[in-house]
Amino acid sequence: MSIEIRNVSKQFGDFQALRDVSLDIQSGELIALLGPSGCGKTTLLRIIAGLETPDVGSIHFSGEDTTDVHVRERGVGFVFQHYALFRHMTVFDNVAFGLRMKPRKERPSEAQIKEKVMSLLKLVQLDWIADRYPSQLSGGQRQRIALARALAVEPKVLLLDEPFGALDAKVRKELRRWLRRLHDELHVTSIFVTHDQEEALEVADRVVVINQGRIEQQGTPQQVWDNPASPFVYGFLGDVNLFKGRANDGRVYLDDGMQLESPEAQHADDARAFAYVRPHDLDVERYSPGQALDAHGRPRGIVVQLARAIVVGPIARLELIPEGDTQSADNAPSDALIEAQIPAQQFHEMGLREGETLVVTPRRAKVFLDEAAGI
Repeated sequence: MSIEIRNVSKQFGDFQALRDVSLDIQSGELIALLGPSGCGKTTLLRIIAGLETPDVGSIHFSGEDTTDVHVRERGVGFVFQHYALFRHMTVFDNVAFGLRMKPRKERPSEAQIKEKVMSLLKLVQLDWIADRYPSQLSGGQRQRIALARALAVEPKVLLLDEPFGALDAKVRKELRRWLRRLHDELHVTSIFVTHDQEEALEVADRVVVINQGRIEQQGTPQQVWDNPASPFVYGFLGDVNLFKGRANDGRVYLDDGMQLESPEAQHADDARAFAYVRPHDLDVERYSPGQALDAHGRPRGIVVQLARAIVVGPIARLELIPEGDTQSADNAPSDALIEAQIPAQQFHEMGLREGETLVVTPRRAKVFLDEAAGI
């Protein structure tokens, strides 16, 4: 089942939830709608489901206009954040519920229902708890039962709204892997809403990043990560350092005096520039006088003080304060701090100590000029 969303807008009072959204979803694709709270992703999911009607625009399922088709006739299955299982029913009866509610002419026999439910419980690896009640299950087990119940009616489209949001980090990780494997087995067209970047990048075939009711970027997880289309996408997909400056003729002159070559600035003429650098794209060295200058006496790196080092597992996260900023890491504004990440082994081998003066040099930066940055 393919889905075509065309020029959809939706307003609630004075709040514009969606602004002229168009999106094509291929049959059998697993799509993540990713964005911060209030960006419009759940509203879009509810419009696809038929739980909301767009003010403007249309929804087509495999070429057929379903904009005004009732939710019961769209053939969609739902999985919500808070399980929504019937507490007074066993696991078996929860999964069987949709089948038993079908019109008499379409309803399978009890024997067929039993066979179908048990095969679904095997699929989600929980056939051994068919007689238990939801209160006797863990959160992860409840969510898998909710998914089995959604699949029981053989939906053409599966919609998941923050499906793992109420679970702890370890269970979320396990269920993400499990959902991906399940999708590869079933190939049901699936759309899931999340604000968790790692979840979207790990599970989805394609990520659709939404911001303030508009699609900011869409692409494979690798495309979106490697080539963010806007400062918002760059900042939303993981930690990032922002450096400001001016761009001219292929170079960016940062406010601290350092220069970067930048293809994005090739035709710039003294434009405001914003250079985004991931923490792992910063080289870290000890400072010695003159070391931070290139052969022409220009800064080739940024002189910083190591305010705090957080070493967890294989990574050392360094919180750095630029030279001349006398505030501590606790008092410095968040945009004044620079964060670098280096291997923990390198940190220990260098013998770094808090309070030391270091030099950080970007290996790679993504530059947006003021027009692209929307400043």
